[in-house]
Amino acid sequence: MRLGEGVEWALHCCSVLGSLPPGVTLPGARLAEFHDVPASYLAKHLQALSNAGVVEPVTGRNGGYRLARPAGEITVLDVVLAVNGDEPAFRCSEIRQRGPSAIAPERYVQPCGIARAMWDAESAWRASLRDVTIGDLVADLGESVDPAQIDKAIDWMGAVLR
Repeated sequence: MRLGEGVEWALHCCSVLGSLPPGVTLPGARLAEFHDVPASYLAKHLQALSNAGVVEPVTGRNGGYRLARPAGEITVLDVVLAVNGDEPAFRCSEIRQRGPSAIAPERYVQPCGIARAMWDAESAWRASLRDVTIGDLVADLGESVDPAQIDKAIDWMGAVLR
């Protein structure tokens, strides 16, 4: 399975939004600037996050985006599904029903071991992403990000939010 970079961008944006004080928003263009990604491409992902109820747009002079729910209630899976959709990664085409050893379709009463293994793996992957929240990612920033980068981010945010 390969996830597009939009998932990474969306997760980073949600982490930034989750670290803002309550009531503070950040425009999409500023989120794009902060991550040095194309604003028009990021806007598409922010719209998907908004449609899924992960973020909410706020209009007006101090408009922008904020999380639609507390960071501890938004899972990584919520973000992945908002950006990538809910289609399963594995699609069984029942290849075993083709070729010289094929039998009548009604005789295939159980999914094959390959399909079961792939579905089990996807279920475990989704469960793992469901167990991590944006709040967890924000809490981890102190451990996973160099303090110098945190200081630069705080300075940048301070200038942008004035």
